[in-house]
Amino acid sequence: QVNLVESGGGLVQPGGSQVLSCTVAGTSQAIYKMAWYRQASGEERELVAHIISDGARTYADSMKGRVIISRTTPSKTAYLQMNNLQPEDTAVYYCNVRFGGNPMDYWGKGTLVTVSS
Repeated sequence: QVNLVESGGGLVQPGGSQVLSCTVAGTSQAIYKMAWYRQASGEERELVAHIISDGARTYADSMKGRVIISRTTPSKTAYLQMNNLQPEDTAVYYCNVRFGGNPMDYWGKGTLVTVSS
């Protein structure tokens, strides 16, 4: 059974940094894409960044220049380094995975990032 284990999150002051991690467990399927989405209260879920198997990265315009997504292949872990966080970045951040040849989306339970002084 596919299980996405997220860590990180919590309270951070404006201008601060936060690192989120997501580890894929419970499957031997080859990972095609790992992504982070976020959903603020009352808003729709939106893409923050994704990284595909060849290393290509995509970033949302709202966070471009402030986030870096990376991935360690052997441990099937993706990281999201977020810098210069602002109150409007407060949201639940979700890990998302797609496997090669499998059209299903797999989601983590989400981790809350609160940016506040």
